[in-house]
Amino acid sequence: MYSKAETVELRRKHIGPSCKVFFAKDPIKIVRACGQYMFDENGEKYVDCINNVAHVGHSHPQVTKAAVKQMELLNTNSRFLHDNLVEYAKRLTATLPEELSVCYFVNSGSEANDLALRLARQYSGHQDVITLDHAYHGHVTSLIDISPYKFNQLGKEGKKEFVHVAPSPDIYRGKYREDHQDPGSAYADDVKKIIEEAQKNGRKIAAFIAESMQSCGGQVIPPAGYFQKVAETIHKAGGVFIADEVQVGFGRVGKHFWGFQLQGEDFVPDIVTMGKPIGNGHPMSCVVTTRQIAEAFGASGLEYFNTFGGNPVSCAIGLAVLDVIEKEDLRRNATEVGNYLTGLLKEQKEKHPLVGDVRGVGLFVGVDLVKDRQKRTPATAEAQHIIYKLKERKILLSADGPYRNVLKFKPPMCFSKEDAKFVADQIDELLTDLEEATGITTRNRLPKTTQCKRKVPTEGSSQLDGLSESISHISGSACRQENGFCAESHTVPCKRIRT
Repeated sequence: MYSKAETVELRRKHIGPSCKVFFAKDPIKIVRACGQYMFDENGEKYVDCINNVAHVGHSHPQVTKAAVKQMELLNTNSRFLHDNLVEYAKRLTATLPEELSVCYFVNSGSEANDLALRLARQYSGHQDVITLDHAYHGHVTSLIDISPYKFNQLGKEGKKEFVHVAPSPDIYRGKYREDHQDPGSAYADDVKKIIEEAQKNGRKIAAFIAESMQSCGGQVIPPAGYFQKVAETIHKAGGVFIADEVQVGFGRVGKHFWGFQLQGEDFVPDIVTMGKPIGNGHPMSCVVTTRQIAEAFGASGLEYFNTFGGNPVSCAIGLAVLDVIEKEDLRRNATEVGNYLTGLLKEQKEKHPLVGDVRGVGLFVGVDLVKDRQKRTPATAEAQHIIYKLKERKILLSADGPYRNVLKFKPPMCFSKEDAKFVADQIDELLTDLEEATGITTRNRLPKTTQCKRKVPTEGSSQLDGLSESISHISGSACRQENGFCAESHTVPCKRIRT
């Protein structure tokens, strides 16, 4: 095995410079993983708080066994009949509303969202797409075009004429907040206005696309009724609703199998895209849609073929993941541990003025750090400082959102209450140290009953002398490249957590 220094040098020599690593000044070399823990070349253990790719736990033996068993027999393409393909499609669609019954298997979330756009455009005969501000849907050209998280970095030329950006439905930091009587309807009305304006200019909307809960946007959970009202408006315009479940699907929210189901039984998207957790680290993904849209896509006369999509090995892995979610009752674990973690973090909010908001469902949780609660000024440098210090304590977490000030929790679904308590205690200690060092405790305290009525956050200068400089080397989170991470001075053993 190469030394860490040799690995760094070889990476620098042979891997493209735009492919970043976490903690660039002192990157972590991971050599193995187990459950919710990962281990470096020295055997140091890290708690993985955000790896939503290793959905049922790193190196799960049942998933690994299924992959090896099928690989030893056959791996080929979907032009041959094979039971794994149809059995997996049957099992997968059984988790969805009845209307969503037709599958296209591909290899990544980006491929899935790219295909979803093709389906929408073929079915509607339109071109334009409405996306949410701060959204990220993938790395291929068609998806960079509809991802403000990326194209805003390109300047004025980044946004294409056929792309329309709606406000993120963020009730803490967005246009309509928690004190609004009906933020869901208000945000939906903004989408309606965008459609009306586009139509005045001769544009036609093919699709509205949104993550069921925004991840790169800062762990944003859309308000009740938002998706239903947007879907109604989109359908009247001749377009379709695409629910991107690449980050949040497969039971992460606990109560439901899919994030979009949080909006209620009366909401059914026209297309659902899946990725990351579907194969527990194996590269596979899927697009599920209605029979009507699938037939319109086929009517173009173009065959759709994907060399690796739906191969027997991938389908065997997908089936094993579904089995483990059910067998180990991981949705219940997501609910119980997620509620416990959220409760611990809300206690931190009562204690620490740096914590502006704690929001989450199941094992999808965000902590919005602020320098001033009343103004909701993002504490970007402070968030990065916390992440770096957690890494030193063998806990790996990331921050994202428009200001990179939201701590993101999306751990493997076997994450335990012991893990949650350990991580929350470490955050508590770090926040205490940070507030004492900067005097934020006395500056930023609000009475518990005080409710912010401000509509726009006010930027302010950092209160931490030299802190931004000291952490400037920390690599930003490339949201879709989720980190698989892990901790050591933590007494929880590396064993599969059965729930």
